[in-house]
Amino acid sequence: MTKKSKPIIELKDVWKTYKMGEQEVHALRGLNLQVRSGEFLAIMGTSGSGKSTALNHIGALDIPTKGNIYLDGVDIATLTESQLAQIRAKKIGFIFQQFNLIPTLTAHENVTLPLIFQDVPEEERNARANELLELVGLSERKHHLPSELSGGQQQRVAIARALATKPEVILADEPTGNLDTKTGDTVMDFLKKLHREEKRTIIMVTHDEETAQHADRVEYLRDGQIQEKKSR
Repeated sequence: MTKKSKPIIELKDVWKTYKMGEQEVHALRGLNLQVRSGEFLAIMGTSGSGKSTALNHIGALDIPTKGNIYLDGVDIATLTESQLAQIRAKKIGFIFQQFNLIPTLTAHENVTLPLIFQDVPEEERNARANELLELVGLSERKHHLPSELSGGQQQRVAIARALATKPEVILADEPTGNLDTKTGDTVMDFLKKLHREEKRTIIMVTHDEETAQHADRVEYLRDGQIQEKKSR
């Protein structure tokens, strides 16, 4: 990433308020955040800090109570659910802590699933899945179900699935949270490789300081607001 790279995501005074009976709970409190194209950003925070809520808003899974969220200059807070779904499908790849693989589908079938929803021809989606599973080192396991894979292998399948649609932005929610230290390091090394060699924009939320240090920049979230910034 260079200093001249343009912002691909920008949050301006974003609030998220939930009503619980007569009480209002503010998960985000005027959050301001800018992410440049090709950047690897880690958002750190303890449980309840608002980091997962922030990631859901960046990923167009939720819309703010007030404020603006720009993705490639488009304010996604003003879009319909159908338009948000299109953005999620084409521009954003998600990597979840729980992997979220379909248990009855093989690794190969899990990776092709997003491409089926986009009406990609069968030959093309099979070729893409084979390419991605080779990229994550799982070509020999492509016909295995998630239950037949280790946690680290399942996470690598999830990464391959996130890359299937060639998204501009990859969002990772505690990607090492369910992995042992060695496997977690392997997954983080792979994410860094994606960032370094393919210039992917990666936004990761984590509560773990050591995991966060793999990123170019770390933002600290507390009570729904950025508290401290560290660049490396």
